[in-house]
Amino acid sequence: MAKHKEKKKTLEDQNPSEVEGKMGESIKKKTKKKKKETHTVTMETIAENPNNISPIVGYFPSGYDPLRNTNDGVEELSTKLYRNVKRNNRLQVVVSPYGSQVDFVGTNYSGEATSAQLCTYSLGILDKETQTLKIVPIAANKIIRLEPIVKGSEVPDAEDPDTAKQELTAEERNDKMRELTQMYSSKKSIRQARKLDSLRQQEDTGNQEEFDRNIAGAINKEALEVTVATDSARNIPPHDLDATIPQLAYPLDRIISKGEWDFLLDIFELTEAGAEMTPDLYPSFVRNRSYKLEHIQDEDEKKRLAGILSFITHLVKFKDKHSMDGVSSAKHHKFPGILSQKFTSMFSISDSKRLPEEKVTLLINYVLVLTLFADDFRSDPSDIAKDLRINAVALRPFYEYLGCKLVREKNIVLATLPVPLVFPGVRRKRRR
Repeated sequence: MAKHKEKKKTLEDQNPSEVEGKMGESIKKKTKKKKKETHTVTMETIAENPNNISPIVGYFPSGYDPLRNTNDGVEELSTKLYRNVKRNNRLQVVVSPYGSQVDFVGTNYSGEATSAQLCTYSLGILDKETQTLKIVPIAANKIIRLEPIVKGSEVPDAEDPDTAKQELTAEERNDKMRELTQMYSSKKSIRQARKLDSLRQQEDTGNQEEFDRNIAGAINKEALEVTVATDSARNIPPHDLDATIPQLAYPLDRIISKGEWDFLLDIFELTEAGAEMTPDLYPSFVRNRSYKLEHIQDEDEKKRLAGILSFITHLVKFKDKHSMDGVSSAKHHKFPGILSQKFTSMFSISDSKRLPEEKVTLLINYVLVLTLFADDFRSDPSDIAKDLRINAVALRPFYEYLGCKLVREKNIVLATLPVPLVFPGVRRKRRR
C-alpha cells in the first residue's frame, strides 16, 4: 500500500505536460507494435499423391480443446486413422484422450460429410526461411466433424445402413443425372446431353456391326493388322502413306470424329461475340491464330478452323493437367465429357495421374499434326513449343518423326509436310 501511495504522489508532483508526453510516447510504442510484417512469398501448389495421405482437418463441435491439458513432452491423446479395405476413399478418424471414456469419431462418408459441398479446401503452410507458401489439398476434401462417443457403445466397423442403400450403380447414376439434366438444366445442356447419348449408342451399334463383319470375313484382316501395327508401332496419329495431298496424309476425320465437332464451338462463339482470348484459358499458339478466323467468310470453314484450335487447346491442357510443371494452368479448364473420356482411354492414365512417357510423345504428335492443319502445312513451331513446355530445337525431331521437313524462310524455321509420307529410318552409328 505504501508503494502504491508513493507512485500516486510522484505522478501528482509531475507537470501535466510531462505526463501527457510520456503517455504520447507509450501510445507511439503501441502503434509501432501493431504494424504487421509483410512478406513477399512464392506460392507452390502441391498435387494430391495417391501413395501418401493428405493432411486431415477436423473440428470438435462439443467444444473440447485438445491443447488445453497438454504438458510439455507428454502426449495427452492418440489419433488413429482407418481406411476402408474395399473403398479406399472412405476414411474414419478416432481421437482418444488418455484417461477418458469418450472417443471423438468422425468420417468423410456419413453425417455432415454427405451434405452438398460447392468449394474445395486446401491447407496453406508458410515457410519463413525459404519465403514459400505451399498449398496442400486436405484428405477427401472434407472437414471432418468429430462427434463424442462413449467407448464400447458403437462398433467401429459397423456401417450406416442408410449410406449403404445410397450406393448406386453406374447405370443408375447415369439415369439419375439424365433425369436431373432434363428437369433443371438449360436447353443447351439438354441438347448436348442428348447428342452425347446418341453418340454412345452409335458407337455401340458401330462396334457390333464391325464385329459382325469380322465374323463374316468382310474385312481384309491382313490390311487391318498392318494399319493397326503401323499406327501403334510408330506412336503417331492415323495416317495414309499413299496420300497425294498433305490434307489426306493425316486424315482429320480420324483425329476428330464427326460427333466431337459440336463440342468444339467455344472459340467460334468467342469470335462471333468479339471477345478476346485470355492467356490463362488458351495457349499462345491458339491466340496467335485467332486473327485467321476474322478473315474467313465461309461459316463451315470458320467452324472447322475454330474446332481444330479448340481441340489443340484441350490436348495442351490435358497434358498440363497430368504433368508436374503445368497442373496449375489446367486447374480450372473444363473438358467436354466426350473428349475427357476419349483422352483418358487414348493416353492410358495410370493410378498416379501422370502420363506415361510414350503417351506424352503420342499427345505431342497429335498436337503437331493439328498445328499443321491450322497453318496450312507451313507451321512455325516457336509458340506451340512454348505451350508444350519444350525447347523449339528439341521439338524438331518430333516433326521429322512425323515425316515433316524443316525449311528456313527469312530466318524462320517452318515445318512442312511433303507427300507421299516418308518416315525417317533408324540411324546407325558407323563403325570406326
